[in-house]
Amino acid sequence: MKIFLASDHAGFALKEELRGFLLGLGYEVADMGAHRFDKNDDYPDFVRPVAERIAKEQDAFGIILGGSGEGEAMAANRMPGVRAAVWYGKNDRIITLSREHNNANMLSIGARFVSIDEAKQATKLWLETPFSHEPRHQRRIDKI
Repeated sequence: MKIFLASDHAGFALKEELRGFLLGLGYEVADMGAHRFDKNDDYPDFVRPVAERIAKEQDAFGIILGGSGEGEAMAANRMPGVRAAVWYGKNDRIITLSREHNNANMLSIGARFVSIDEAKQATKLWLETPFSHEPRHQRRIDKI
């Protein structure tokens, strides 16, 4: 399974940590930037290319990081076929529901609200949680 990563300056340090973590778990990882810390960069410049790839590659997932994760998810969700869920800590049930019920293919993490260990645990849980394939959930996704 291929994982596409992207972040702006606010998520840069966490993205760097997650990249190594995911490689260690055996995932194929494509880092779409930022490739260096720049406090003046803009998240759409990095998020949009990931969203475009996720929309085309059915077996891939995207993980995007920013300060809150909200703007990143908004930018990603403008791409048809992308279902980005936002997580900024505390409730791991949001992580599993986003996969089980919504078949989320992108996870947007609010880097200013989570620790490195929390982000690693949530990312692993998200990637390991399958879509339920229940007809009611598929019907709702189809309507999107």
